[in-house]
Amino acid sequence: RGGRVQFDNRAVGQAIRLLRKEKGLSQDVLSGLAGIARTHLTMIENGTKQANFETIWKLASALGLRPSELVAKIEAVIEGKG
Repeated sequence: RGGRVQFDNRAVGQAIRLLRKEKGLSQDVLSGLAGIARTHLTMIENGTKQANFETIWKLASALGLRPSELVAKIEAVIEGKG
C-alpha cells in the first residue's frame, strides 16, 4: 500500500465484470439496477469508456457494495490480485 495506483479503464471494466458475474447478474440486469444504459456498461467492461465517480457509485450500489469496496476490487485487479 501507499504506492500510487494508475487509473486503468481495463482494470475498472474487469473488476466490474468479475463482480457482476460473481453476483450472477447479466449486463441488462446490472445496468438496469444502476440506472445506466447497457451499452454504457458494455463499454466500461470492455475498457473503452471511462467510468466517472457517479457511475462507479451507481454500479457499486447496484452490486450491493460500498464505492470503497469497488475501488478496492479495482486496485486488486491492477495489482494482479483480482
